[in-house]
Amino acid sequence: MKRLLFGLSALVMLLFLASLVTGPAQIGVYKGLHALLFGGDDGPVPLVMREIRLPRALLGVMVGASLGLAGAAMQGYLRNPLAEPGLIGVSGTAALGAVLSIQTGFAAQRVLALPFSALTGALVAVLLIVALAGPRGSSLTVILAGIAISALAGALTSLVLNLSPNPYATSEIVFWMMGSLADRAMLHVWLALPFVVLGSALLLSTARGLDALTLGEDAAQAMGVRLGRLRLAVIVGSACVVGAVTAVAGAIGFVGLVVPHLLRGLVGASPARLLPASALGGAAMVLVADILVRVVMPERDLKLGVVTALVGAPLFLHLIYKTRRSLP
Repeated sequence: MKRLLFGLSALVMLLFLASLVTGPAQIGVYKGLHALLFGGDDGPVPLVMREIRLPRALLGVMVGASLGLAGAAMQGYLRNPLAEPGLIGVSGTAALGAVLSIQTGFAAQRVLALPFSALTGALVAVLLIVALAGPRGSSLTVILAGIAISALAGALTSLVLNLSPNPYATSEIVFWMMGSLADRAMLHVWLALPFVVLGSALLLSTARGLDALTLGEDAAQAMGVRLGRLRLAVIVGSACVVGAVTAVAGAIGFVGLVVPHLLRGLVGASPARLLPASALGGAAMVLVADILVRVVMPERDLKLGVVTALVGAPLFLHLIYKTRRSLP
């Protein structure tokens, strides 16, 4: 396990450096890193490294780690390998908040209006899930509540698109929903960071409870696990990290679904071990996808969510095929 975490950490570090030195401006590795660390305040190279590439690379790590961690926690709590952060409706309601902000023109009035609107949508989703699931609700009620909220958010988003008065607003909404890390600044990093730290701490604190839950709810309660508190920590933690990264990067799918599947065979059946591994694996996947966005078709503004879907969907189909072959 230590070797895996060390290897994943080294991979994320290498990809982070690769993300820093990748871009349309031809800046060498040494020149770029030296300008980032010691470049002073003058000249275009330090400006590009500090104001454009550094926040993009940091957001790549934060987005991937958040989605991977939330996916592993959701699959552990719901004991369902198909669970992902989007299942509880947080991504959908965060997207709805952002879409309403664009549609009403609020996003154009303030720099942070768009991410704050998305965070407000995520908060509404948490309140609705907690209210619908109830204090003694099981994992099944959480799934049903999440599906209902996700469906409602999707329907309302479609309604907003349908009623959009001009094609420019519709185009902006559609492109935002595809997800991207382009044109992000350190302001977006500082906005998302507190929620990502809080949510990650909550999700990592559920490790012992998730391990006990693999034996069943009755056995977990007999071992002293308070299921209500565990459910609240998973829901609030997932909402914090997913809502924060959706607010600053848009809707990015497949990371929370695919990464835990890829790593589960390497860490065994323990959800506690899967949590940190999935966070590192998710960070690596998003960094790779964001580098591909800038390398494959830099002139076409390829969206990050499109690349993660193109990478994630075939991987997921391959995993399904392997699982089917292993069945007796």
